[in-house]
Amino acid sequence: MSRTNFQELLDAGVHFGHLARKWNPKMAPYIFDQKNGIHIIDLHKTIVKIDEAAEEMKMLAKSGRKILFVATKKQAKDIVSEKATAVGMPSVTERWAGGMLTNFPTIRKAIKKMGTIDKMKEDGTFEKLAKRERLQVDRQRAKLEKNLGSIRDMSRLPSAIFVIDIQKEANAVKEANRLNIPVFAMVDTCCDPTTIDYVIPANDDAAKSIECIMNILCAAIAEGLEERKLEKDKEAPEQEEAQSEPKAATRRLRSRKAAKEEAPEQAEKVEVAAEQPAAEEAKAE
Repeated sequence: MSRTNFQELLDAGVHFGHLARKWNPKMAPYIFDQKNGIHIIDLHKTIVKIDEAAEEMKMLAKSGRKILFVATKKQAKDIVSEKATAVGMPSVTERWAGGMLTNFPTIRKAIKKMGTIDKMKEDGTFEKLAKRERLQVDRQRAKLEKNLGSIRDMSRLPSAIFVIDIQKEANAVKEANRLNIPVFAMVDTCCDPTTIDYVIPANDDAAKSIECIMNILCAAIAEGLEERKLEKDKEAPEQEEAQSEPKAATRRLRSRKAAKEEAPEQAEKVEVAAEQPAAEEAKAE
């Protein structure tokens, strides 16, 4: 069953490609026609690709994995930041720092530095610094927040990345390919789709087009997260029951052991009780 509405994509201008003279021949399978020097993308193929990508993203979210959204172009950054945050996914919308994936331990150190500055402000250490030092630390904190703030909770490499404008974000795509991280991307008619695992042929320049695709994909992610939550809620009582069964079995074993230990004592008491009248009769005789 398709998640995507043809008319919705049409209204958002997803079908408008790039200038025909700047096209990439490798995008030929996704081009429907040419009009006024602009290529028209085949939306029927776009729908198939969006649904494929949405289903895969849903499964990733359901398994508790993270998808990193990358979009630093002006018309995309605010939309991507808002939508990704809404579904709890990290995003890079200011600048792609070289080595963000291939040199992730160093990026984590920078994020920890940001946390250290925050801790200094909380425990009062920051106030003890000289005015000049405080200004330097504030500037450093602001710079780190701008570049890395959206990935501060990302403790490990993402399981996939989603890119808008693969020409502008070429470094992100290269790093992901090098680490065999799956790449989802909106790919315009001027781009090379061969480096992308999940190609979504679409207009990556218009804000409406970007928002339309983001809405569909984030809805799929939200669905996956909801299913994960329901499964966890269902598993919790089963785990409690499974944990209670060994405890109950242990209690039964202990009670049986105690009963066995008590049995000889009771037998001895019976024997003593039986011996007492016999001893008294012997004395009387």
